[in-house]
Order: sequence, then structure tokens, then C-alpha cells
Amino acid sequence: MDPILLQLRAELTANADPHTLASSQRFFKEAVSPYGVKTAIVNRLAREFYQHIKDRPKPEIYALCEELWRSGRLEETFVACEWSERQRKRYEPEDFEVFERWVKQYVSNWASCDTLCNHTIGGFLEDYPAFLPRLRDWARSENRWVRRASAVSLIVPARKGLFLEDIFAISDILLRDEDDLVRKGYGWMLKAASQAHLKEVFDYVMKHKFAMPRTALRYAIEKMPEEMRQHAMER
Repeated sequence: MDPILLQLRAELTANADPHTLASSQRFFKEAVSPYGVKTAIVNRLAREFYQHIKDRPKPEIYALCEELWRSGRLEETFVACEWSERQRKRYEPEDFEVFERWVKQYVSNWASCDTLCNHTIGGFLEDYPAFLPRLRDWARSENRWVRRASAVSLIVPARKGLFLEDIFAISDILLRDEDDLVRKGYGWMLKAASQAHLKEVFDYVMKHKFAMPRTALRYAIEKMPEEMRQHAMER
């Protein structure tokens, strides 16, 4: 094993505490495997350890990330996301296959899903929008986390007013999804899109509000003016 991972894991173990461990487990319905380290400390360690690897070839950094994902430890996945996001200036089209593999093989909870997708994959898609159609394939996956990933990968681009056509296409696919976390994911995507495209997203919600699950609907309209929210909630 690479010494940098041994040192990182030693630091995570040293910074674990029972209160944080108990608290973190309450946020998940599915099984997770946290150390119990506060988020601020995890972020600090990720940044500090990145300084020791930043000059390595990108494949080596991705290999370290893969080892962290493979561990299944929650905080290690957050570090992997931080390190892969910091490679953005070196992203290339073939990196999508790496990120897709991480989503399909390793993501097993909403926190790891959102951290990877919001930043690493969202940034990649801004740089290489030709891969946007692949998200529509994800939206049809049997894997709940892959379906959620199809939506939450567009959260940051949506806030910038990007990819509205793809956002609506993915919402169409996920519209009646039976999984609550998938519903929240695409509702969150629509909410993010409404910041730049309020009328378009409101019109979309009004068109589909009788088919859209209430969870998704509430997420989608959360940032809209009160009058719009009330109108959208009327049955």
C-alpha cells in the first residue's frame, strides 16, 4: 500500500471520536462505515495530504482515489472526491470512464454520491458537455445511486444556468421514480436550475405537478417566490 494512504488512515483514526461517529450514522438509512471524523477535519486532511501527491501523474492519483473508494470508509470517499476534483485542470475525455466506474461500483450512500457528482463529475461535464447524454443512461439504471447521480451531477452547472435541456430530459426519465432519494435528487436539480431559469422550471413543474411525487415537487419549488410555490402545490 502507498505510504501516503497509511499516513492518511492513521490520521483519520487518530481524529475519530464516538460522538461524531454516532451522529454521522443517524443521517443514513443504509449501512455506512464512518471513522467518526468531523467534516472540517476530513477536508483539512484531504487538502494537506494532497500537497504530497499533487505532482504525481494523474493515473497515480486516480489509483489512490480508487483505493480509497474501495475501502468503503465514508471519510475516505470524501478524500477521494477532493483529490479527483483537484485534477480538473488535467481532465481528459477518457476520465469519464473512471468516474462512471466509481459511481457504479463504489457509491453506496447519498453523501458519497453527492460529493463525487456535485464537484468532480459536474466539473467534468462543464468541460466536456458531449458526455451529457450518458447521464440519461444513468437515469435508467436499476441502481438507485446511479439514478441519483444522473441528477445531482448537474447541480452546480444548473446553478450557473447550464444544460437546461438535459436537466428537463433527466427529470422526464426520473419523474415517477419510486425511490425517495432519487426523487429528492432530481427535485434538487430542478431547484438549482430555477435559480437561473425560474420561469422555465416553474412551467415545467406546473406541466408535470400531478405526476411528480410530492417530495420532488417540494424540493423543486423551494427557492421560488411564495405565490409560485402556493400555485404549484394546489391540487
